[in-house]
Order: sequence, then C-alpha cells, then structure tokens
Amino acid sequence: MGARRSANLGSPSAVLSQSAVVVRYTGGLVHGFLVLRTLEGNVLADGEVTEVAHGERVTSHLILRFKDGSTNEDTVVFSQRHTFRLVSDHLVQKGPAFKQPIDVSVDGSTGQVTVRYTDDGGKEKTVTDRLKLPANVSNGMVLTLLKNIRPDVPMTTLSMVAAAPKPRLVKLLISPEGEESFSAGGLAHKATRYVVKVDIGGIAGVVAPFLGKQPEDTHIWILGGDAPSFVKLEGPLYLGGPIWRIELATPNWHDH
Repeated sequence: MGARRSANLGSPSAVLSQSAVVVRYTGGLVHGFLVLRTLEGNVLADGEVTEVAHGERVTSHLILRFKDGSTNEDTVVFSQRHTFRLVSDHLVQKGPAFKQPIDVSVDGSTGQVTVRYTDDGGKEKTVTDRLKLPANVSNGMVLTLLKNIRPDVPMTTLSMVAAAPKPRLVKLLISPEGEESFSAGGLAHKATRYVVKVDIGGIAGVVAPFLGKQPEDTHIWILGGDAPSFVKLEGPLYLGGPIWRIELATPNWHDH
C-alpha cells in the first residue's frame, strides 16, 4: 500500500458542523500494547497506550519508543459528560525519526498553545499563542472519538490544533469507506475503515497542494459492536512525514 494524498477540500468544511462528539461509550480503563511498522512491515517502534478515569475526566497516555531512540509521547486529558471535551494535551516528538523535534501543549479551557521546537540552525525557540478553540477540538483524542462516531454518518468534522511550528486550527474531515475483514485467533471480524482528511482552510489551504504541504490522508480501522476498539492506523505522525502503520501488538512470552 502506498502513500495517499488528500484532495483540496477548500470551502465545504465551512458549512460542516463543529459540534462536540456525543459520548456513546465512556473510556477510562485501558492498557494496550502497540507496534509501529513501515508499510513494508519493518518494525520501527514499540508502544503502549493507557487510559485512567478520575470522575468525569480521563487521562490517556500514548508512547511510541523507536529503535533509534526517538520517542512520540502524547498525554491528553478530556471530560466525557454527555460530550467529549478537551481539557489539555501535551505532545512531544523527539529524536532522529522526526524531521523537526517539537513539544506542543494545548490548554482546552483557555485556548493557550505553547510550541517549543528546534529550528534548522539548531536553536531552540518557543511560540505561544491563544486560539479560540471550538467544542470539537480533538488533539490526542481522535481514536477515542472514532469509537463513538456512528459508522453510518457520512461525514464528521473535528478540529485540531496543528503546529508547523506556528499554531493554527485545521479541520479533520472523517468519512467511513466501508468494512474490511480480518481475523484474530482464528475468528473472523469486520472493521470499519475511516479516512481522515486534513482541511487547512483559507488561502493556505488553496495553495498547500501546489507547495507540497497538503497533509497526507490517514486511514483508521475501528472494530464496531458493543465494545468498539481500535485495530489499525496508517498515516503520517507529522507534516510531510512518511506513511507508517500502527497496530495492536501480539505478546511474546519468555520461558523461565
């Protein structure tokens, strides 16, 4: 499977809903193991994801540890009373696996965004801005929100704070692309495949495809039913990055 480039979405996003996602399945008790591979199957990183609930708030922590010493670590706190709302998100990407190491903090209540990064000259810089965040801002929460989106909804709009490195709001346009079959332990299952397109918006969104800066599409597979679950993701971890695959890891037992 090769890289996929999203189309220029332009103005349609302006008329799409920016409502928060309604809670259908509450989170808060998760501990899973992940593996990150190239599309050719080469293992680049191992990871873990945890969720812990404290009242109506959930803290989710995801970390990917690369073989070259790089790390991708995201800690998000969100509330889940009727709708999902971002409280805070902290993403750190560092090491040779990332073109530009970055540290991004988002405060969901105040809209303050702090970006720490290293420029091309090796100098550390900090950018702070305050954005008007919509109710559906989804930093660090996309997988959780996808488990709560009905697969028969033709399109769902989410917002996300992107840092490149100046923070700005972009839209995520999410559509189901049908079901795909897979097996686990000899049992057959079906997962809904979603495509996530990034709409940069404004004049920047118009010229981005021509400048080679339009983000690649991300594809995410979600197992449905009474207990929806993440199965697989294929997409970039940063703007202009390669298409990688994240899946659930299979335990390897060691004999004593």
